[in-house]
Amino acid sequence: MTTGYSRSPKLLKGAIIQFSAPMLIPIPNIIIFQYNPETLSRTLTPWAPAERTYNDETGEMRPLNAAQVRALAQPYDPSETFSVALELDAADALESPETHPVAVVSGVADRIAALEMLLYPPGESALGGLLNINVSVSLGSAGAGFSASVTAAADKLERKEVPVVLFFWGPGRIVPVRITSFSVDEQAFSPILYPLRAKVTVGMRVLDKDDLVNIAGTTPDSKSAAVKIAQACYDFTRAQKELLATANIANSVESIMGMLPL
Repeated sequence: MTTGYSRSPKLLKGAIIQFSAPMLIPIPNIIIFQYNPETLSRTLTPWAPAERTYNDETGEMRPLNAAQVRALAQPYDPSETFSVALELDAADALESPETHPVAVVSGVADRIAALEMLLYPPGESALGGLLNINVSVSLGSAGAGFSASVTAAADKLERKEVPVVLFFWGPGRIVPVRITSFSVDEQAFSPILYPLRAKVTVGMRVLDKDDLVNIAGTTPDSKSAAVKIAQACYDFTRAQKELLATANIANSVESIMGMLPL
C-alpha cells in the first residue's frame, strides 16, 4: 500500500545569489545549482608577517623591524577561496519540451549566461543599445553590389563595481564572494549550436568585512541594503564557525577522559 509520501530526504541545493538594487530594495537573482557538485574545494590563506632577514657575511639575523616584532599579529581575517564545478544538462528539460521552451531553443546557454553576467558590472543594457543601432542597406541594380553601414553613438563608458554576490551552501555557509575565475567546458550542442550540456568551474574569494566596508560609494552611515545583507551573512557564517569550534571542545574533553585509566 502506498503511503502518499516519499521517505527520501529533501535535498537542499546550493545557489549563487546576485543582488541588484535599481531602487532602495535589493532584488535577488537566485541561480540554483541544477546538481550539487560532489566536491567543494576550500583554501584559507593566513596573513603572513614579514620574513626575517640575515646578514649575508656573518649569517646573523638582522634586528627585527616593527612588522617582524608583531609576528603573531593578525590584522585581517584569513583569505578564503572556494572552487566548485557545476554540471549543466538540458536532457531532463528536453523530455518535456512543452513546459521548457527556453531549453528547447537555447539548451543550457541561458544558465551559462546567468553565471557569466556575475562578472560584469551593472550598467546600461547592451541589448537596449543594440535596439538603438541604425542600419542602412543599399543594393546595386544588378544585385551584385551590397553595402551596409552601421552607426551607433559611442558614449563614454563608465565602469562600475560588480554586484554583491552571495554563495549559498546550506544554512551553515552563506558568504559574500567575488568571482575570481570562470571556465566553461561545453560538451554537446543542438542543431543550431547552442550547448546542451556543459561543465562550469567557478572560483570565488570570500569578501570579508574590510572588503565590504571599502566598497566604493558606501560609508559606515550610508550603505546599500545589499552590502548590509552581505555583512550580516558574513557575521552569521563566522558565528557558526565559532560555535562549531566551541562544540569541538566537548568532543575533546570526552576523548581525553576516554584516554585516562579507570
